[in-house]
Amino acid sequence: MKNKKHTEENSEVNEPELTSETNQDQETTEQAADQIVDEMEMMAQKCVELNDKNLRLMAEFDNYRKRTTKERLDLLKSAGESVLVDMLPLVDDFDRSLKAMETSDDVQAVKDGVDLIYSKFIAFLLQHGVKSIPTENEVFNTDLHEAITTFPAPSEELKGKIMDCVSKGYTMNEKVIRYSKVVVGE
Repeated sequence: MKNKKHTEENSEVNEPELTSETNQDQETTEQAADQIVDEMEMMAQKCVELNDKNLRLMAEFDNYRKRTTKERLDLLKSAGESVLVDMLPLVDDFDRSLKAMETSDDVQAVKDGVDLIYSKFIAFLLQHGVKSIPTENEVFNTDLHEAITTFPAPSEELKGKIMDCVSKGYTMNEKVIRYSKVVVGE
């Protein structure tokens, strides 16, 4: 019997300990729940901030894209302006030569004037990076020349070489802008 009483006393002593442990567990669970709620609120706020930042970045990029597209179109519209402005003195020279042709009886003076304008125009092209592609006695090169026709070569050394140039070719800054149209010896 003594054992029974002792066990009952022990169980009575353990019950208050269990309730205090249960209360501590509930408080710990409530604190953990509060922390989770706080973390979720922080995450939601961070998500809203990142979403806002993303939208602003997308809008900024869209504005950048529109601005660069507009600048590119403006550049294309006015890209040739400087070249055309540089050509205006040549046009003036041609106007003067046409007037001189009407009143001049000296054919040699007119010819000299046209030669001068031609030389000035070639210098203008060179100034802007345009060069003619050499063709006379050159080996046919498909990167620079376009064969219109072939012709039997009068000698063995002219085989595969350009015999005649029908239309001059030009490069601009080492890029072919017009191929030379040539007759090739075979």
